[in-house]
Amino acid sequence: MPGPLEGVRVVDLTTMISGPLATMLLADQGADVVKIEAPDGDLVRRMGVGRDGLSATFLSANRGKRSVVLDLKSDPGMAALRRLVATADVLVQNFRPGTAERMGLGEDAMRKLRPDLIYVSISGFGETGPYAGKRVYDPVIQALSGLAAIQADRDTGRPRMIRTIIPDKLTAMAAAQAITAALFARARHGGGQHVRLAMLDAMIAFLWPEGLVTLTFPDFADRPSRAQLAQDLVYRTTDGYITVGAVSDAEWRGLCTALGQPQWLEDPRFDTPAGRVANAAERLTRTQAVLETNTSAYWLGILDANDVPCAPILGLADLLAHPQVVENAIVEELDWPDVGHVRQPRPAARFSSTPAHIGGQAPRLGAHTSEVLAELGYDSEALARMQITR
Repeated sequence: MPGPLEGVRVVDLTTMISGPLATMLLADQGADVVKIEAPDGDLVRRMGVGRDGLSATFLSANRGKRSVVLDLKSDPGMAALRRLVATADVLVQNFRPGTAERMGLGEDAMRKLRPDLIYVSISGFGETGPYAGKRVYDPVIQALSGLAAIQADRDTGRPRMIRTIIPDKLTAMAAAQAITAALFARARHGGGQHVRLAMLDAMIAFLWPEGLVTLTFPDFADRPSRAQLAQDLVYRTTDGYITVGAVSDAEWRGLCTALGQPQWLEDPRFDTPAGRVANAAERLTRTQAVLETNTSAYWLGILDANDVPCAPILGLADLLAHPQVVENAIVEELDWPDVGHVRQPRPAARFSSTPAHIGGQAPRLGAHTSEVLAELGYDSEALARMQITR
């Protein structure tokens, strides 16, 4: 069955992570995503662990797309792109502000080719302001958005970064959702629009409901947020680590019962949710002292029996074998012609009538140039004049 975005064509001018991951999500949902690359290709093709010239990150952020190599500094390359845009529903670019316009790829120029185009601009900081022209990578957004401050070491106050590129991936998801919303609006009311998304904006909006929540009321702005006060719920057992959380009174009673500590229920420091937060350090220290006396399996069994939220802390090698991960079938085993046997997560959202699926492997550089240009009316002689042999 076709995916929910079957029949939608996306011209993807993005590189690195935030843009490519956004368009990959659309490809998983059935869109025809045509990735336009310069002759030397997206830098991520060559970054990090990989196989046969394709990095694992590139494979995971560009699956299901078609790759077309065009030299956009040449007249033939720009002419081909314009012809492609005239057939597209969506164009996504993540050049630094002003670059697309200087190249002749700005919204006004593209909308002349397709009046109802959804034109999407992804930037680091926005299109105006003192940081608009700055280069950006994920740690810069972690620093500016407050995320690094939220993660600060409690003893030293030193800010810390999350060890995965949260702002990039979050921006990708926000962009994919915005694109489908814009397509829905076009279907209902007609007309295209320009969707602008800054990584900084996406991250602040994401953090606000908890991490930045004290900024909601001006007179609370100088108070630490719940996220800053929260303790890392990592407990050592005799053979590993588990996490345990008890927020409600019922869960707290279950935890005290499971740990064999009924006297904690009478302690006035812990008899309300607010008290348990205020006295978290003492509470966690006591909990740790009990949990380190037995195995993870022992404690998880007792905690589950008392309906206390808990889980083992899995190493990467253990994740794939966990029964819940296996039951969800989130990770698929695939054989791709160019790279062999690989694993990929299936699209997380499941559609009952228009299922999303992994559409195919990430393409070799320019693998679909001839195919796509032929669809646009280029014959073999025209391709030869453009020196396209793929």
